[in-house]
Amino acid sequence: MKIVRFIPTPDGGSQFVEADIPIDNAATDAFGHLIHRSEVLPAQSTMLSEMPKGMNQDWHPASRRQLVIVLSGTVEVETSDGSKKRWSGGQMFLADDVGSRGHCTRTIDGPARVLFVHLPPDLVIG
Repeated sequence: MKIVRFIPTPDGGSQFVEADIPIDNAATDAFGHLIHRSEVLPAQSTMLSEMPKGMNQDWHPASRRQLVIVLSGTVEVETSDGSKKRWSGGQMFLADDVGSRGHCTRTIDGPARVLFVHLPPDLVIG
């Protein structure tokens, strides 16, 4: 499963890259469906957040490595190279630019509800 990740750059900025989380652990469920799963990914904690309509956060790094799952609304992230990406309900990304200049975050067309899954700093993804 490919997801977008934003990471620090050597000059202290941030950029988008693609990460691949393998989902090659297959098992048949009780109804005969073949389900593909990733390995278990450890999480330290989770947090739900409602970002208000019109939110515009200036440059900031992720406070920790976190998988961000947008439950509703639309979230836009801009990296220091000027690239922008948007995620809506049901989509996710990995905020992984800890220690950099960071990124800008905005809500588009109303509030956004988001689930943050805080990941261990040493977890290898992609």
